[in-house]
Amino acid sequence: MPTIESIRSLLILGVDPGSQRTGFAGLRCRGRQLSVVDSGTIKLAREGDDLSRRLGRLQQALEEIIDRVRPDEVAVEDVFTAHNARSALALGQARGVVLAVAGRRCLPVFAYPPATVKQAVCGHGRADKRQVQHMVQVLLSLSTMPAADEADALAIAICHSLRAGTDVEADR
Repeated sequence: MPTIESIRSLLILGVDPGSQRTGFAGLRCRGRQLSVVDSGTIKLAREGDDLSRRLGRLQQALEEIIDRVRPDEVAVEDVFTAHNARSALALGQARGVVLAVAGRRCLPVFAYPPATVKQAVCGHGRADKRQVQHMVQVLLSLSTMPAADEADALAIAICHSLRAGTDVEADR
């Protein structure tokens, strides 16, 4: 039987990238126990700002969050197909900032498709945002329902915690 000292502790930074808002969540996993270290939403859009300014703001905010949270690994939502090519491109660029910041800090990055995250948290891959928010609140015993982007980041971190120690491959 493992002792308390032998149970591995892992701190995951979950990130739900976006060009307007990016959700983040520091989640500590110790055995099967999950606890939120820090979470929130980075608001990137300001009137008159172009995409390059928002991406710069995202980089700075992520660096500050990594300094504060000190994660062992980063989990990020994988690229998905969007109906709007311009939105998909902006999302991909925000995701690139996340990968670059993690890479500069030598943090392994793990990517999960949205359906995999929803399956892990809600039990099916087609859950809507409200279902994800509710299940994150229940799974983490939160007193209030997290905002949508924050809940998505928490869900990504939960998904990774369930796969930590398995044969999941880092995003290369």
